[in-house]
Amino acid sequence: MSRSPLIVRNLSALRRALDGLRVRKASLALVPTMGALHDGHVSLVRLAKRRADKVAVSIFVNPTQFAPTEDFGSYPRTWKEDVAKLAAEKVDLIWHPDAKAMYPDGFATRIVPEGAALAGLEDRYRPQFFGGVATVVAKLFTQCRPDIAVFGEKDYQQLRVVTQLARDLDLGVRVIGSRTVRKRDGLAMSSRNVYLSAEERRAAPTLYKAMKEVAGRLRAGGSIEAAVAGGTELITSAGFVLDYLEVRHAETLAPLASAKDGPWRILVAAKLGKTRLIDNIGA
Repeated sequence: MSRSPLIVRNLSALRRALDGLRVRKASLALVPTMGALHDGHVSLVRLAKRRADKVAVSIFVNPTQFAPTEDFGSYPRTWKEDVAKLAAEKVDLIWHPDAKAMYPDGFATRIVPEGAALAGLEDRYRPQFFGGVATVVAKLFTQCRPDIAVFGEKDYQQLRVVTQLARDLDLGVRVIGSRTVRKRDGLAMSSRNVYLSAEERRAAPTLYKAMKEVAGRLRAGGSIEAAVAGGTELITSAGFVLDYLEVRHAETLAPLASAKDGPWRILVAAKLGKTRLIDNIGA
């Protein structure tokens, strides 16, 4: 029978719980999530358990990273199922604040990240996103005081932003990226996949297929321009509306003139019906 994690919803209870977890100088890993947990999230938890003595998972659908036209109100919320999954993984603590606990009356401080947050990828289409992410992640780090924090590589630009945030602000947290978990057909696991119709679900793996084709052309010595053009044709012919398909430097996310100019990452974002999917693969 799975042991239920300790669930805390306010800061005073969180501090008492963390003091209890920190006995004998136990190390702590934090896995920040917005809930609607799937196997990709479970892989983050399992990596966290390998890297630290205790594991905390935060579940908070952060309103400040959603634009007014985005899906904050309809974002999937599966609390009971999430708790059951985390209990099965023997997570020690679930931090589950509400918006008033995170952004109380009079809250007036925001973090405005630069660097990878201004790479012209997600920020071009969601200009409010990384400010909201940086602010909430900084709060989670200072609230939970973890030794490490685990984020998925599927949201690769976010991973680079959060890594820089922890380093620049001396937050004492080591950020670890975990590889993207995929369905057998290549579709990256995402909470928003539930929005896809049956027909759209069949077309969705085209993003991964296109990135693999781009990577193959680059490894064969092809130009970035030609490789991206081929990938773009494949994606749009499958019914996607493409936001971007880019080859960027894997660390800085700066544009590359040639695949020889450094370690590269292929990043894509596209809409299929009403669902926006993002993905990436490395060299």
